[in-house]
Order: sequence, then C-alpha cells, then structure tokens
Amino acid sequence: MCYEVLCRIVTAMTTAADTAAARTSAAPAVPRTRRTLDWRLRFGALSLIWGFSFLLIKVGTHGYAPFQVTLGRLVFGTAVLAVAMAVRRERLPRGARTWAHLTVAAFLLNALPFSLFAYSELTIPSTLAGICNATSPLWGMALSLVALSEDRPTRLRVAGLGLGFLGVLTVLGAWQGFHGLDARGTAMALLASLSYPIGWIYVRRTLAGTGASALSMTGAQLGVASLQLAVVTPLFAGVPDHLALLPLLAIAALGALGTGLALLIQYGLVAEVGPTTAQMVTYFIPVIATAAGVALLGEPLSWSTPVGAVIVLAGAALTQARTR
Repeated sequence: MCYEVLCRIVTAMTTAADTAAARTSAAPAVPRTRRTLDWRLRFGALSLIWGFSFLLIKVGTHGYAPFQVTLGRLVFGTAVLAVAMAVRRERLPRGARTWAHLTVAAFLLNALPFSLFAYSELTIPSTLAGICNATSPLWGMALSLVALSEDRPTRLRVAGLGLGFLGVLTVLGAWQGFHGLDARGTAMALLASLSYPIGWIYVRRTLAGTGASALSMTGAQLGVASLQLAVVTPLFAGVPDHLALLPLLAIAALGALGTGLALLIQYGLVAEVGPTTAQMVTYFIPVIATAAGVALLGEPLSWSTPVGAVIVLAGAALTQARTR
C-alpha cells in the first residue's frame, strides 16, 4: 500500500493485515534457509515499506482515480512476484476448484480492501487509514470465534478485543460526537481492515493443503485480482487524461515494493523466525504511517490519534495471546 509506507503496507496482507502472516499460515511451510541479511534488518525494512504504503496511496490518489491506483498497485505487485516465480521456476497452481477459490481470495484480500483504502483516503488522512488497518487483528479474533471452532476465547483475548475497539473510539473522538470526521471514508477504511480476516478465514478453510507453494498461490492470487480490477476500472474510472509523474511513481512503489517485494520479505521471515515473530510487524505499521503522514504530508495530529493508536495496538496484541 502506498501511504502505509509500503503498508499494510498489512497486510498484509495483508496484511492485516497487512495481515499477510496470518494468510501464509494456511500455505505449505517454506524450507528454512540461511539468509545473508539478518532477519532483524529485513523485519525493519518490511515495517517501513508497509508503513509508508498509506502515504503512497494518498500521493497516488492526487493524480489518479482510486480504482486506477489499485489496478496499478496490483499490476506492479504481480510483476514482481512473476519474476520471482520465474527465477525459482515455480509453477502456477492447478485445478479449476483451486482457481475458483483463488478468485474469491483475490477479491477479499486484494481487490476489495486495496480499493476501499484508496477510496477512503480521498476524504480521510493517511494516518487514520493506517490506524484503521491495525484493527484487522481485532476483527480477526471476533470472526474466528464464530467461524473457527478450534479457536476458543480466553478472558485475556476478550479483554483485548474490548480494549482495541475502545482505542478505535478514542482515535475517532467518540466523546466529541465524531466531530469533523468523514464517516464514509472512515467506514471504508474499517471495512477494508475487516475484509482481510474474512479472506484469511476463507483461505484457511478452502486453500490449505493444495500442495502449491506460498509464492505460487500468492502470485496467482495477485494476478487474478489484477484481472478483476482491469475489468472494473474502465467502467468506473475510465482512462487517465494525462500521466502525473509523481503519483505514478508512488503507485509503482506501492505495487513493486509494498505489495510484491514486501510479500517476498514476509514469506522469508515466516520461514526463518516463524509466523508469531513475523506478524509483529503489524504493530509497527500504524506508528510509521502516522509519522510519515504528519512529517511528509503535513497531516494534522491531535492527542487522541496517538493515544488511541496505542490502545488499539495493545488490544490487538492481547487478542493474539495464546495459552500454553
């Protein structure tokens, strides 16, 4: 994502979140390999990339329609993963049933949330979008209690859920009646963050154990999402009247770095240090997104934003707690 400083940029994926670590847990384990670059450096790079994604989205919408921003992001991201697949000689997944499930996953995890975030940033700051993105673990826990029978609640996790949404109300200034807040844009950002865990649960139920690698599945998924946006974009956004250079560069960075490269880094982290450590990147994304939005875009910052963000992250951390 662009203003997520290459966010959850998630995600992700995502990942919700961003994000993506939760999604990769459904994929086959990647063999552990020795890396030349320390995992801590890659962890920091991933945090920055996803954190700046929201900023990049904001810049992209200054020159292009939201659907155009999303299409460009997906195309550049797919290109990076296609190159990686070619280098590693990975094959695309097989089977009509697998591709049908990938089509749904592409919509829930890529086409829908990416588009909603792009539209939301037309009317809300990138800082708020980044914080809304951090609510994905909260939505995920709430949904998992209903959809995943093996995921039982604990008092600590339920407390985290309540604390997290209290943080959301703090960020939005509920005691002021949400004064000055664009309700439509905020709702879009929250719906985008909700779409990630819905997609994760769907993938977990339908695509686990397919035999294809995580890289192959994700590359195919992004490719399908690109086709979905390629159909929708001309109908609702048309063709750009002119090429705005800076927004175009932002979209290219958002796709190539925040979507393509970020997913490659994340899969490497999951394989090396495990999903629990890798998904901790989620808690750095709103911090970086807020700092980038304020410092580079001059977005306003009231006391409720950082305070609420801290509460949201604390609640999200508690929802991920597991008993031994």
